[in-house]
Amino acid sequence: MKNIKKLILFVIFLSTIVNANSTESKSLTTGEKVFKAYCWGCHHQTAVAFGPSFQEIANRRLKGEKIGHIMAPKSDYKQLGYKRSVMPAFVNTLSSHELELITDFILSFKDKK
Repeated sequence: MKNIKKLILFVIFLSTIVNANSTESKSLTTGEKVFKAYCWGCHHQTAVAFGPSFQEIANRRLKGEKIGHIMAPKSDYKQLGYKRSVMPAFVNTLSSHELELITDFILSFKDKK
């Protein structure tokens, strides 16, 4: 019985490590992966959640504004029309390539006109 418990704990431990490694920023190769790793808890693609939808963000902001806000949201939230920001800064989390990926992913939700 003790061996089974140890085995179960070991499997849980390994799965936690594998899951953590799979979401490290170095392994993120698409905007959707960046979204799922960092954004989906507060943002949805087309519906308002805790934060604005990607569709709203894409329709209201330029690409540079998106990158700036992702990197340092506390510095520009008032200029973007928000009363407050609880979004964490990703300046030391995402690579420049991942910033490009996520902003391009957000832009893919822009209304077609």
